[in-house]
Amino acid sequence: MTIQTVGIIGAGTMGNGIAQACAVSGIDVVMVDISDAAVQKGLATVAGSLDRLIKKEKISAADKDAALARIKTSTSYDDLKAAQLVIEAATENYELKLKILKQVDAIVAPEVLIASNTSSISITKLAAATSRADRFIGMHFFNPVPMMALVEIIRGLQTSDATHDAVKALAEALGKSPITVKNAPGFVVNRILVPMINEAFFVLAEGLATPEDIDAGMKLGCNQPIGPLALADMIGLDVCLAVMDVYLTEFGDGKYRPCPLLKEMVAAGRLGRKTGRGVYTY
Repeated sequence: MTIQTVGIIGAGTMGNGIAQACAVSGIDVVMVDISDAAVQKGLATVAGSLDRLIKKEKISAADKDAALARIKTSTSYDDLKAAQLVIEAATENYELKLKILKQVDAIVAPEVLIASNTSSISITKLAAATSRADRFIGMHFFNPVPMMALVEIIRGLQTSDATHDAVKALAEALGKSPITVKNAPGFVVNRILVPMINEAFFVLAEGLATPEDIDAGMKLGCNQPIGPLALADMIGLDVCLAVMDVYLTEFGDGKYRPCPLLKEMVAAGRLGRKTGRGVYTY
């Protein structure tokens, strides 16, 4: 299957990033969200990102105009019927994703592929809730999508070879470097990364060092481009907590217990960059 049009559900950070990656690579996009304000905000984010690429002389103004022209915005799932692949990029919440996927499954043609951009939820479990489990797959992009080369392609137990191959080919067409992984909580990268972030919160809570020194230590000692606490602020503390909760539930292992400080900060609404305050103030 050649994928020429991609439907994207969610115009937030991940959704608009995926839309930009597709549009810049010549793929038509239908970006859907619950309100016109939400999709217009997503489109404005894409335009701003493209403007920064123009300033860096990585693309031309004509390239920007062509990319934006490939992105159609909508508040109706009916407009997804034109897509060969629909990527769900909603908030990391199982019940919400399940509701969205069932609605999309009922609307699009049987041959249309459906992918979830989930970072932790079982692809096998999500696939089983649709009528096309063999044409369902995980396609986990990393933030910021336009800049990050990695895409984890997650095969559910039911995912067919044809579905995997089509989605892998699309990822490569977007200039990404996909890796194929089996279905398991957190897959590969977040299985390692998020517990490390959680441990950084334990270190912070115990007063072993300041946030700045914790992050500097990991950057200088482990050659990481960004420290774990700054990265948590970028990801969203609520997302980090949600992922740890999934691990604790799915594995039943106490080593995945979310740090109480992380839970406290989320309860206070200090979610990171998106709220202006997390571990750091923005």
